[in-house]
Amino acid sequence: MSRPIAVFPGTFDPITLGHLSIVERALPLFERVVIGMGVNNMKKTMFDAEQRISWIKAATRKHRNVEVIPFEGLTVDLCKRVGAAFIIRGLRNSTDHGYERSIALVNRQLAAVETIFLPSAPEHAHISSTIVRELLSNKADVSAFVPMDLSVHGR
Repeated sequence: MSRPIAVFPGTFDPITLGHLSIVERALPLFERVVIGMGVNNMKKTMFDAEQRISWIKAATRKHRNVEVIPFEGLTVDLCKRVGAAFIIRGLRNSTDHGYERSIALVNRQLAAVETIFLPSAPEHAHISSTIVRELLSNKADVSAFVPMDLSVHGR
C-alpha cells in the first residue's frame, strides 16, 4: 500500500528553518511532499519567484521525495493537480491555529482535502518570513533563521 501525497503551500519569502523543519518532520508520513510555492502577483514579495524556488530546492535537495512547484490560485487546485489528499501546515502559536483552522475547514469542504497541523519545534516557533524580511531590510544577519546553504543575508 502506498503512502499518500501532501502539499506544503506557502510564499516562502524566504524559506526559513521553521519551514524546513516542518517539511522534514512530515516526510516520514508521506510518499511525497510537494512544496507549493505560491505566486500571487497582487502580493508584494521581497524576493522574486525564481530566487525563492532556487532557495527551496537548495534547502531540500537531499530529500528525493520532495518536489517544488510554483503555483497560482487555490491550494486545493494544486492538490488535485498533483494527487495530494493532504495539506501540511505549521503552527507557531494559537493565532496561527485560529487562522489555519478556518482555511482547513474550507479546503475540506471544497475538495475533501484534509489538513495536517504540525506544531513548530520550540527552537523555531519565533521564526517567520516576515521577521526575516524585516531583519534583512535593516541589514541584520539572518543566518540563524534560514537554512545554512542559503545566503539571503547577503542580499
